[in-house]
Amino acid sequence: MADFDIEKAPYGRAEMVDGDAEPRLQRPLTTEEKLNRTTVDVHSATSSRDSNQHEYVPYRAISNFFAPLRRAEAALDSKFGVESHAIERKLPEDRQAWNWHAALMMYGVWASGTMNLSCMATGFLGWEFGLSLKQTILISIFGSLLGGAVTGFCATLGAATGLRQISISRYSFGWWPNKIPAALNTIQQIGWSAVSCITGGIALNAVADGGVSVALGIVIIAVCSLAISFVGLKAILRYEQYAWLVFLVVFLIIYGETGRYADNTTESALTGADLSGTVLTLLAIVYGSSASWATVASDYYTSYPANVSRKAVFLLTTAGVALPTGFGMCAGAVLSSALNNREDWSTTYEEGGIGFLLQDALYPLGFAKFILVLLVLSGINCNILNTYSAAISCQQFARPFSFVPRVLWTILCFGVILVLALAGRDALLTYLENFLALLGYWCTSYFVIVFSEHYIFRKGSVDKYDLTAWNDPKRLPIGLAAFGAFFIGVGAWVSSMEQTWYTGPLAKLIGSTGGDVANQFTFGVTVLSFIPLRWLELRHFGR
Repeated sequence: MADFDIEKAPYGRAEMVDGDAEPRLQRPLTTEEKLNRTTVDVHSATSSRDSNQHEYVPYRAISNFFAPLRRAEAALDSKFGVESHAIERKLPEDRQAWNWHAALMMYGVWASGTMNLSCMATGFLGWEFGLSLKQTILISIFGSLLGGAVTGFCATLGAATGLRQISISRYSFGWWPNKIPAALNTIQQIGWSAVSCITGGIALNAVADGGVSVALGIVIIAVCSLAISFVGLKAILRYEQYAWLVFLVVFLIIYGETGRYADNTTESALTGADLSGTVLTLLAIVYGSSASWATVASDYYTSYPANVSRKAVFLLTTAGVALPTGFGMCAGAVLSSALNNREDWSTTYEEGGIGFLLQDALYPLGFAKFILVLLVLSGINCNILNTYSAAISCQQFARPFSFVPRVLWTILCFGVILVLALAGRDALLTYLENFLALLGYWCTSYFVIVFSEHYIFRKGSVDKYDLTAWNDPKRLPIGLAAFGAFFIGVGAWVSSMEQTWYTGPLAKLIGSTGGDVANQFTFGVTVLSFIPLRWLELRHFGR
């Protein structure tokens, strides 16, 4: 067969038209047309470079099995805008224009997802750990910026490639090892959604003066989140674009009504190594909260122009993640410090949790209930992003999984989220302390590997990526270097983490209770292992 442009052919195929000496590129196929194709030989496509250099097409048996579901998804897409293209690469000609409106959307999607009640609850941890208000605020701001910058870098590859975040990491992890980040990312997003459901359920319980149980509140939050995530990216971006403005006003009100009771004079009783260890542990939690978005950042940028300024993407994403996160955590730090001055608030918090505390702290009572309802909606914002990205990651576990409609994966993830949230609803802060820190560990290894691949081995240029190979195992890296470096990193963070249920030998060396240095140690170990391993991989395998 003569040469053709594999980039523009649906599923890497071009059609021969009678009378033509060259393959003629057809219009993009609809979802239904793709499903009805009878020619599915994955080795029939060729290119000018190599007979195996093609994008894989669905196998007929698998495609036929899921065909009714895919047709239903396509019908929903055409009638209601339910997204059906899922993990397929979005070509440059199919993108939207770049303008101030698009820039606001880029910032707003993260600001709306991060400025929420869960973030505020994390701000209570400094008080729980025995740190002063000043110390907690500094850690919250610095940790949020650090984690936000990690997410900001990963986001720069989304618009440039037109790929989802886990698809992008195939260019460093390879086809098979990349299934590990896909699985971990799914667990991470489901866990975050469970946290948001718990905090939202607690708020609803307070609004109803106990008339709505926390369990019922969790179900309500989960169902509302599912509804928007079900529709897809367009609905998410439209909703999240301006929602953050409402929650900015809400948190300003919380600052205004509770700030005068904040304890800004009491110093921490911790000193020396004990203080250092506690600071490092809280820093790990705050960093993990912001860095955990790194593995989904590009999921929301595939509709932006391929030539959009990567500096603008980095700055808008970093600001969208770090500033609202730090702002919300500081609000929690201020309110928790006020418990030192208001014994009645402290009693309310111990007996009823953060929802009833906010109801007592804000006034008048009717207005306080209204604020709590808005904070419930803030949890939905976070859940929308988490549930959507979890479904996208599920499609990358194995090739057959990519044929399962995204909406079905969304429903399955919803079920898991609901079970986890109901099971963990009685120990929110313990849940946060253990879960959020664990998120940061593997995200650090992920970031180091993707960053090193991009700037060291691909010279910081997207042109060094063969974007037509994103779904072809034979043209992607083997992934041995990333696999090895990632698991060396696992050993690093296991030996240096500090958790309620386990403290690594290195962490035990810092103070009487330990100090979490897993992210720092993981960063160094992953850098030192991935770069030489990747060099060897390229030398021996050439890809």
